[in-house]
Amino acid sequence: MGGKIGVLLIHGFTSTPISIAPWAKFLNNAGYTVVAPLLPGHGTSWQQMNQTTWQDWYGEVEKSFLELKKSCDRVFVAGFSMGATLALRLCQIRGSEVEGLIVLNPSIHDRRWFMKFVPISKFLIGSIGKGPTDVAAPNPPIHAYGRTPLKALDSLRKLWRLVERDLYLIDLPIMVAYSINDHAVDPENSMTVIDNVFSVDIREVVFENSFHNVALDFDLTQLNIESKIFIEDVLSGAVKRGSDFNESDLVDAEFESIVSGLSLDQSAPTTYLDELEKIDQANLFTPPNPGKIKLDQMQRSSVVALLGSGAYLILYWFTDFEFIGVWPAVLGCLASVAIIIWRTARTEDDFDDGASL
Repeated sequence: MGGKIGVLLIHGFTSTPISIAPWAKFLNNAGYTVVAPLLPGHGTSWQQMNQTTWQDWYGEVEKSFLELKKSCDRVFVAGFSMGATLALRLCQIRGSEVEGLIVLNPSIHDRRWFMKFVPISKFLIGSIGKGPTDVAAPNPPIHAYGRTPLKALDSLRKLWRLVERDLYLIDLPIMVAYSINDHAVDPENSMTVIDNVFSVDIREVVFENSFHNVALDFDLTQLNIESKIFIEDVLSGAVKRGSDFNESDLVDAEFESIVSGLSLDQSAPTTYLDELEKIDQANLFTPPNPGKIKLDQMQRSSVVALLGSGAYLILYWFTDFEFIGVWPAVLGCLASVAIIIWRTARTEDDFDDGASL
C-alpha cells in the first residue's frame, strides 16, 4: 500500500465516537490507522456544548488530521452527519493533502421552516428536547445528548452555509453514502453534495434498511465493505483525483462574459430606437406613493395579541410549556391578522381601474 494508511473518522452533532465505533473498529482491523476524536463540547453536557462553536469543532478535526499525517503516508477522511460537514470543510481547505473522502448522511442544510427561528430562540431557551435516536435496529447504545443545544445549532447553521457555498472546491475522490429513510437529515443533502462537488469520481452508496446512524444499524456490514473497497480503489489508482472543470471551460466562460457586455453597433451613441424607448419610459404610469399606515387602537391591540400568540406557539413547539393548548393560540393569530387587514382596508378611497380613456 506504499506505507501506513490513516483514516480520520468524525462523529456527528451532540454525539460521541460511540456512534461510529463499529465502523472505526472494522477499518482498524482491516489494517488502517484510525483516529476518531471527541469534538469539543461533546461527551459532557449540552450546556457545555452551547459554549462551543463550529470553529472549535473544526479546530479539533484539523489538529487530529495533522497528527495523523505525522504517522501515516496517506490519509483518508470520513465523517458522519455533522462530522461529514466538518470533513467536507477540511477537504475544502486541505484537499491536496487528503487521498479520499467518505461522507455518511452528510448535513449541509436544513430547509424546515422552524430552523429560521433558531437565531432568536437561542436567546430565549437553551435547548429543545430530541426524539428517540434515529436507528432502526433495536437497543442501540446511548451515544448523544437527549436535548439539542440551540446556540451550538445556530453555529452549525453558519457552517452549513459556508460548506455548501464552497462545495466546488472539492475535486478529490469521494464516496457519498446515505439512507433513504433518514429521519434526522434529509437525503437531499447528499444530492446537493453529489451535484456540486467538482470530483470526477463520485461513488454513491444507498442504504435501504437503516435510518440515520448507519454505523449502529442494520446496514453496518454494507457500510464497512463499501468503505474498504473505496479506499482500496483509491490506493490502487482505479479511482483518481480530478475535476470536470478544465481550462477550456474557464476560457469559454470568460469569453461569454466578455461578449455579453459588448454592443455590436458602435456607429452612434444612440439610435432612433433608443430615443423611442426613452419616450415610452417617460410616458409610463408612475404609481402613487402612499403614506405610512396609521394603526388605530383596535389594530394595535390586535398586533399585541398576534405577538403574544406567536410567542406562545414558539414555546409550545420548542419546550414542554402548555397552558391552553395549541388551537386557541392558532385561532388568536388568525383572528389578529384578520382584524388588522379589515381595519387597514380604506373603503372610502375611489380607485380607478385604469381601463377608461
